[in-house]
Amino acid sequence: MKTDMNTTERHGLSLLVLSALGVVFGDIGTSPLYAFRVCFSGDPGLPVVPANVLGILSLIFWSLVLVITFKYMIFIMRADNQGEGGILALTALLMPGRSERLSGSLWTLIGLGVFGAALLFGDGMITPAISVLSAMEGLAVAEPVLAGLIKPLAILILVALFSLQRRGTASIGRIFGPVMLLWFLVLAGLGVFQIAGAPGVLAALDPIHAVRFLANNSARGFLTLGAVFLVVTGGEALYADMGHFGRRPIQTAWLALVFPALLLNYFGQGALLLRSPEAIRNPFFLLAPSWTVLPMVGLATAATVIASQAVISGAFSLARQAVQLGFSPRLVIRHTSPVKIGQIYVPSVNWTLMAATIALVLGFGTSERLAAAYGVAVTTTMVITTVLFFSVVRRRWSWPVWMAVLVTGSFLVFDLSFFIANLAKIPSGGWFPLLVAGIVFVGMTTWHRGRQILARRLREELLPLDEFLGDVAANPPLRVPGTAVFMSGTTRGVPHALLHNIKHNHVLHERVILLTVVTEEVPRVPESQRAEIRDLGGGMHRIIAHYGFMEHPDVPALAALLTKQGFPLEPGSTSFFLGRENLISTPRPGMARWRERLFAFMSRNALAATQFFGLPPNRVVELGIQLDI
Repeated sequence: MKTDMNTTERHGLSLLVLSALGVVFGDIGTSPLYAFRVCFSGDPGLPVVPANVLGILSLIFWSLVLVITFKYMIFIMRADNQGEGGILALTALLMPGRSERLSGSLWTLIGLGVFGAALLFGDGMITPAISVLSAMEGLAVAEPVLAGLIKPLAILILVALFSLQRRGTASIGRIFGPVMLLWFLVLAGLGVFQIAGAPGVLAALDPIHAVRFLANNSARGFLTLGAVFLVVTGGEALYADMGHFGRRPIQTAWLALVFPALLLNYFGQGALLLRSPEAIRNPFFLLAPSWTVLPMVGLATAATVIASQAVISGAFSLARQAVQLGFSPRLVIRHTSPVKIGQIYVPSVNWTLMAATIALVLGFGTSERLAAAYGVAVTTTMVITTVLFFSVVRRRWSWPVWMAVLVTGSFLVFDLSFFIANLAKIPSGGWFPLLVAGIVFVGMTTWHRGRQILARRLREELLPLDEFLGDVAANPPLRVPGTAVFMSGTTRGVPHALLHNIKHNHVLHERVILLTVVTEEVPRVPESQRAEIRDLGGGMHRIIAHYGFMEHPDVPALAALLTKQGFPLEPGSTSFFLGRENLISTPRPGMARWRERLFAFMSRNALAATQFFGLPPNRVVELGIQLDI
């Protein structure tokens, strides 16, 4: 029996490892297409001589070991929020309880986490563009006359990729793992083939070559770190996708296949350059015999589409987390799988990413030029992740100061080196992800601050529940048949919609429910803890529905759960009353006037609560209120 269980567990782990290959490792797995070549590019370019080849290879090797294996696999992935990873999940670990006050230092840390999340949207625009472009550039290696088709074909593939998002990834997801397995096996095979012809390239395993390269090339050598960083750009993706598969399958896939395959391929490119320096024009596609180039273009295209899919799906998840944590207005979020809650489609994010990605292809033209924009966003996010990790190990894990400083300080040595080296890219394209992040950050923080001010304004005018119940008992209004649900943003007091309904209609339903949806700082809430029901007396109840920041509130599903638990609620025969605020910008203390106007604009254009909560449209009554902010 024990043997059977072990066999079953190994089989389950193998399936998770294969699935992780298709989702988690696409970004870092397609870096060999362009990373090594970009290290020698620039004006003037580094000469392709053995000392430089071995030096850059040594930097690549130790970057993968120290940043991905040591930092992310061993330490950062331990900082999960109930199994979920990513910078917003890490930020949520620092958020205080609802009764705790948010200190200035803690707000700064949370602000850093939000900015890091905003940077990932810029990364989500660049990754599909640079990945697909680098794959299409193999056409020029196979047939130079096809060079003119590179950009049109790249745009066509990107349009098709983004257009298919609304169908979900369930149907094509089954082939992602096997395709990436083939991709990594081919990477390893091509590398071994070239290393066999120049085994001396293995000397780059010695870190002395990296040290000599940096010493001999001074400032230019240090700036080359900005290109070397391209080999570890998938580190944040590994962490962000941890919730889909768990820590162990990702670590197993990395150590058993992905890491060795990447190393063999990079060393294979180095071996090729030691024998044929002119191959620097595209060392990846020149690894293989000429007759295999077109099939390699096809395989590379499939791999880059998969890598792009992972980044796009990550942007959807990030948008949902931002909505649930109160940093974004309500958005249209569609579930594309009846069984996998993580498979969602966010139309507004999808089409924005598509437009930006196509603009990047047209504006930059080549993967080499686009690499200048790549890296700035990810290095900044990696630095922020390390800072947040330090706070988590001190606040949540109670590490002693010396241990926290030793571990995170060693991370920062590499993070800051890559970050500073990438700053040189800002004038030549690195400004783009920073601009995108700045716009997203301003929007997210304006929305969060605006909602806080709005909640405070509503609390100032809130009627205490005891006072309301006393008035109803002393002066009973006309009770009409049926159930009325009044949506409320707070668990205290009486919703304004209920007061307006009594004031103008002079009636109260026989059964009144005050419903509040609360987002907890955890990814998911078990169904057994979903609903909290309080009997207020007089036919009135308060229901508090708890959701995690990875979940989407669904009132009809909540009603079905309540009915199953003995509290019958039928949405089709229930009236739902919502308050709609008309916001007026005023000089009152709170935010700058331009931010107040931005918040009011975002509020007017947010997805209606009816759609967001899945309420039956013909059962909804909206009552307006005018508020100064």
